[in-house]
Amino acid sequence: MKKIGKAIGRFFAAIYRIIDKLIVTPISRLIFNIREYLRSKNIKLDYIFNRPNFMIYVSLILAVIVFVLIDSRVITLVESEAEVITNVPVTVNYNEEAYVVEGIPETVDIVLIGRKSDIYLAKQLGTNNVILDLSDYEARDSAYRVYLSYTKSIDSIDYKLDPSYVTVTIKDKISVTKDIDYDLINEQYLSEELSVESVELSRSEVVVKGSEDAINNIASVKALIDLSDDALTDVGTYTVDNIRLVAYDSNGEVLNNIEIVPTTLTATVTLDTYSKSVPIQVRTTGSLVTGKAIASIMINNSNSYSVTIYGDEEQISNIANVPVTINVDGEGANSTRNYNVTISRPTGVRALSENNASITVTFGDERQKEVELSTISSRNLASGYTANIVGTSSVPVIVKGVQSVIDDVDTSNINAYIDLEGYTPGEYDVEVKIENDDPRLNFVVSSTVHVRISNE
Repeated sequence: MKKIGKAIGRFFAAIYRIIDKLIVTPISRLIFNIREYLRSKNIKLDYIFNRPNFMIYVSLILAVIVFVLIDSRVITLVESEAEVITNVPVTVNYNEEAYVVEGIPETVDIVLIGRKSDIYLAKQLGTNNVILDLSDYEARDSAYRVYLSYTKSIDSIDYKLDPSYVTVTIKDKISVTKDIDYDLINEQYLSEELSVESVELSRSEVVVKGSEDAINNIASVKALIDLSDDALTDVGTYTVDNIRLVAYDSNGEVLNNIEIVPTTLTATVTLDTYSKSVPIQVRTTGSLVTGKAIASIMINNSNSYSVTIYGDEEQISNIANVPVTINVDGEGANSTRNYNVTISRPTGVRALSENNASITVTFGDERQKEVELSTISSRNLASGYTANIVGTSSVPVIVKGVQSVIDDVDTSNINAYIDLEGYTPGEYDVEVKIENDDPRLNFVVSSTVHVRISNE
């Protein structure tokens, strides 16, 4: 009431200022000028103007004239105007427990038409209320065209709604029970050395409500566990409340026309730290100068240097090493070369105990020797086939490196294989390849093996 009273007071104050400016002041100035003109002509009318009742009669007559002109709209204090009020929320009346309504706009625009003072008062009252009344409508296959209504706060203004009507579909609401799973979000905010060991939700099922079409579109319902919670800072078990539930379709899109009961749940999250120590494996790119080979590789002044990797046990259990790559193109003329490298995290690794390493490579004169490999494996053979090497059971391989390195080569540690990807039953001559994890060595294979592929 106080707000309405102030608005009305400001309205009448504005009216007073308009009347004073447009009526009282001009009339007073006119009378003063007439009086001065008659005085200059020696016309004595002072006794008329000085009579006590004269000005009262004149003011009363003028007030009546102005009232009649304004009331008959011959004179308007303010011209009619239009003003748009945007994003007005729509209030919908319907049976939410029984029906689902599709096609409801969240907001509409209202165009207010009338005198500026009336529009101003209507906006000050702040009671703009747009209603979509569906209380008498029932579910059916075809859509309804329903007009929106606006509750006016000032009767003297007109209005238009944009849109003025909506096309809505009313469907019966059904409910089913769905199993729920969880997704971990904002994992980047979790300490790099921590990982989620287990998650236990407070319930395994929820009730989902919506139209039959919407229910049929549900592919999964998941609890979104936010790992950016400030409490998740150390190893331990935590209770996370108010976890939001979301329904997804088969494309992974969120379904907003589904009601989930309850809307949130609680989860028990256990954080642990899992780590393992793995060696750094140096890989090279480029070619040394002719006649040179790598004699030794030192990592942080050690022949064998390891780092600790952190992450989920399932993801890092199969990681055997952490690779780093150095470019040796054109090297070998000097006896040594130092490299400062950044250690990149392999997929699944959340953190490393070291992020940088110093690598020292020494070079020497290249030598070579020939060895015989009798064990040759096959890879990438399609299922349903078998492969057998026909004829010779061994192949000669030339090993290149500095003398001290090739002298220590154990042929049982050299992995020779043939790649049979895309091969079908028949007989083929296939190139032998060497899997080389030692950058100090180079292998040259000039021969092939004859392979017979047949159905199992």
